[in-house]
Amino acid sequence: MSMGDEEQAGARVIVRGRVQGVFFRAKTKRTAVRLGLSGWVMNRADGALEAVFEGSRRAVEEAIEWCREGPAAAGVQSVEVTWQDPAGEGGFSVRYP
Repeated sequence: MSMGDEEQAGARVIVRGRVQGVFFRAKTKRTAVRLGLSGWVMNRADGALEAVFEGSRRAVEEAIEWCREGPAAAGVQSVEVTWQDPAGEGGFSVRYP
């Protein structure tokens, strides 16, 4: 199946809990790149982590599931997902507020 045959999706994810200072951004980027996703991840001023994932719906769902656990040192309390149309992000980056 070619990439064009699979539904493309986008999701904005907000992860709350112990998610800063535990390599969450770096490991989220590594996971997204492995899944072939584009988008970004950043720490928010309120202590949460925010990410946008774009790509095949299956890969986006897998990235969201990864966020529910996060890296070993993380303590995820909640994951809020908002589905959206892909905006055409190029590559996957770590953003700094």
